Amino acid sequence: MLTIHAADLLITGDRRPALPGGAVLVDGRECARIGPCEELTAAHPTARVRRWPGLLIPGLLHPHGPELLERAYHPDPREAGELGTEPIVGEALAALAMTEARWGASARRGVQRMLAHGTVAVTGPLSRPAVVDAVRRAGLTVRERLASPAGPPALDPLAGRNPGEAMSRPLGGEATFAVFDVPDEAALAARGAGTCVATVVGGRLLHRRR
Repeated sequence: MLTIHAADLLITGDRRPALPGGAVLVDGRECARIGPCEELTAAHPTARVRRWPGLLIPGLLHPHGPELLERAYHPDPREAGELGTEPIVGEALAALAMTEARWGASARRGVQRMLAHGTVAVTGPLSRPAVVDAVRRAGLTVRERLASPAGPPALDPLAGRNPGEAMSRPLGGEATFAVFDVPDEAALAARGAGTCVATVVGGRLLHRRR
């Protein structure tokens, strides 16, 4: 089934200019076409149309994959009274009885929180089998780490970086992108990736703000 994802402003992540009222035509896992929403809907009148507020850009690459998924525990909501809601690291993490199954559950929650910030890829290496499985099942890509990332780990992949630096790859090929409820890149840099309203990976809508 064809789906058109439309936003107030579309940025491809390459040298093409920003496109007001732009849209992406998704055919299965692939990005079949990019253009003005009116043009795509006219050419494909039977396609499902999802209209999003704000800015549609390539999904983001998170530089702290191992730190957030293999060196931090993401508490279950049922543990919030005891452990809180933020990732647990350091001595507090060492005090927890971490099994491979618990690491896997933590990674699944961590991946969902990353998706809620527009993340579609992380740098590695990842070594825990349960974590690798959680990332693979979600469809996130693992990239080689070429340099030590700056700053302390944070769920926001834009922490310490601008959107242009954080974009995973230009739009096209596999339908992988994110939408943020901001008017432009400058506002996204100022407000952060917590403004994400939708994340699509391989044509699948994996996060949608309710």
